[in-house]
Amino acid sequence: MKNIKLRPAELDRDFGKLANLFSIQQGEPTSEARLKLDYREHKGRIIRLMIAEDEQGEMVGFNWVTRSRFGADQAYFYLMVVPGQYGQGVGHQLYADLEAVAQIAGISQLQVNIRDDFPAARTFAAGLGFIEQSHSVGLELDLVGFNDVRYDPAIEKLKYEGFQFTSLEDLGDTDAARRKLYHLNDTTNMELIIAKGQHVWLSFYDFKQKVCQMDWFIPGGQMVAIDRGTGIWAAMSAITRYEGSEHAYNLHTGVDRRYHGRNLAQAVLVLALRYARSMLKVSSVHTDEDAHNLSSLAIYHELGYTSLPGIFSMEKTISSLVSPPS
Repeated sequence: MKNIKLRPAELDRDFGKLANLFSIQQGEPTSEARLKLDYREHKGRIIRLMIAEDEQGEMVGFNWVTRSRFGADQAYFYLMVVPGQYGQGVGHQLYADLEAVAQIAGISQLQVNIRDDFPAARTFAAGLGFIEQSHSVGLELDLVGFNDVRYDPAIEKLKYEGFQFTSLEDLGDTDAARRKLYHLNDTTNMELIIAKGQHVWLSFYDFKQKVCQMDWFIPGGQMVAIDRGTGIWAAMSAITRYEGSEHAYNLHTGVDRRYHGRNLAQAVLVLALRYARSMLKVSSVHTDEDAHNLSSLAIYHELGYTSLPGIFSMEKTISSLVSPPS
């Protein structure tokens, strides 16, 4: 076992290295500035953030534990080991540290996400007692070869049937429009197989903070379909381009259950993809979807999306040493 020592992470000293390791192991570019912003936003819920160093003082890994917004007894964590340092006990020492601290903090359930193309990490988590809860698959679309014109007849048919296709930006990005966007986001998210009936946001105010006030939020990329006859927001598809990324990302596509079977998901997705190509200036789009949501996967595949690495969500119940804070 490698001889390492743990110390608290320091913002200016360590976050550049942390951002680099996040970028390597998560497959998405993460900047030091973005990671610092994330830390400051969640600082009140962060339980542990420790750097593992070898005898030469070089970082070989870290753990980062944050209490969930949805339950004081739940926490999610990152545990990463620098490539080339695997199999030397670094991960076990980092995990033992984070679980001990989580127990003292009143945590009884730990959650972690692991890429499905990293079987060693999944085996490591399973060996610690973590159980798979869900599996999402990665998807990618080449916008250069994407023939969106072939969907024009279907979109025009929906317009003739009374649907207005627009964006939050075109609607003025008002508080009233954001509230309707929140409601559609929330209700369609709760219908997902992986949602377990749990709200993604605690309230409309929480939605504004966690979505509308983020630097990645682009009102023009929030596409919606509105039933002109009833005024109901029937469908939506959100897209963005994260800082430093060369591709766009489909955030969420959802259809009000009263409008299922009308090809609205396909229509708003196509409009979001057009926005990505013309306004975000990208040549590809990524997203992820629940591996068991076959109807949504069928829509993506019909549009031409191909598979990328996905994510296993795993959980473990631990013995809390104290009652969690209220």
